[in-house]
Amino acid sequence: MKRLMLFIFCLMPLIVSAQVTYQRVDSITVTRLLHQAPPHATTLWLARQFHDRPYVAHTLEVNDDERLVVNTRQLDCTTLVETVTALTLCVRDGKQNFSDYVAVLQQLRYRGGVIDGYPSRLHYFSDWINDKVRMQMVTDVQGPNPPFSAVQKLNINYMSRHPEAYKALKAHPAFVPVIQKQEQALTGKTYRYIPKSALSNTELLRQTVKNGDIIAITCNKPGLDIAHLGFAVWQRDGLHLLNASMLHKKVVTESMTLYEYMQKHPSFTGIRVVRIKDKKI
Repeated sequence: MKRLMLFIFCLMPLIVSAQVTYQRVDSITVTRLLHQAPPHATTLWLARQFHDRPYVAHTLEVNDDERLVVNTRQLDCTTLVETVTALTLCVRDGKQNFSDYVAVLQQLRYRGGVIDGYPSRLHYFSDWINDKVRMQMVTDVQGPNPPFSAVQKLNINYMSRHPEAYKALKAHPAFVPVIQKQEQALTGKTYRYIPKSALSNTELLRQTVKNGDIIAITCNKPGLDIAHLGFAVWQRDGLHLLNASMLHKKVVTESMTLYEYMQKHPSFTGIRVVRIKDKKI
């Protein structure tokens, strides 16, 4: 029955306004969660409401022009993080309307919260972190050292070197030099991270990484900064990752620890930690 309802929802027509694309089920889901969330609902409580939601890539690429896409039915690692973060901020501020959620999601997804074409979307997560820190929506946790004993120096160029992999860049080649300037602005910046060798179940790590923190997995893939995203979940055996998983094809909390998970991916080097602000500034 659950799969049948999901199939029916996916057949529903998109609602497209001047700036927003969504289905009615998305507005129903958001409003329900904002009203049903217990007082002081945690990020993890909200994230767990999306367990088993299908993993689907490229859900933001449904319009010819850039519009805010709200899709709670199908998620990838980035849209899961943005969806849950927007819900967390709404709950924190006592906001319960779909329009409130839409406004917060736009603030998260776009540079300065302003939609101004495809290049205004924050495509690299290091750029996302910097912009949301400036907007006082999150904190970029950079210490203590240890466990933040490693430094990532960015060399960003993946999108401009692989425009054929992006629908909007193929359709609008003029966007490529704009993206390239954004990449150049990131290149050379340095950030501290926790190397994957330091992700074992220690008291230091438990004191440093909190339940519900955004986990950004650093990598050594040429031209990229972050390979994958999720949320920190502490269990008895150590730190785990709640994520929209391409392997599992759905949103899951990984059964293996994050330490074990990281060892299975040679290109993963460690994690950056981003904390959603728990009160208005």
